[in-house]
Amino acid sequence: MTPYRQTATISYETAARAVAIAMEVGAQAGIRPVVSVADPSMTLVAYGMADGATPHSAETSRRKAATSASMRKRSALIPEPLVTKLALGTGSLLTAVDGGMPIFFEDVHVGGLGVAGGTPAQDADVALETLRRLGARTEGEML
Repeated sequence: MTPYRQTATISYETAARAVAIAMEVGAQAGIRPVVSVADPSMTLVAYGMADGATPHSAETSRRKAATSASMRKRSALIPEPLVTKLALGTGSLLTAVDGGMPIFFEDVHVGGLGVAGGTPAQDADVALETLRRLGARTEGEML
């Protein structure tokens, strides 16, 4: 047995590129996005906030990214019986609001993307398009 484990994690360069892409996609969709990218340990790697974005969207995007990074699934796909328990058990660190997507390159999970600033449906659309443009996986049961 090995006394350690190796964890794949998104690089800063890729995370920053994801933020830039999401900011562009969000602006094209007519929203002022706030974008967070977290690694699998839920640590924030990159962040961006459009001028004029709502202040609460900063926290919302971070929570969406942390949720998708730790759960390895879309934030809106958290099973209903866990929604309240996860929020309470993590001090509201996790959320079931749509707009959080796990980041996979092929079958390797490297983090989570959180987009806020529009409706949850708009945020999810921006996040999915960002993953597509980034070259990350955009299909599967976790998305």
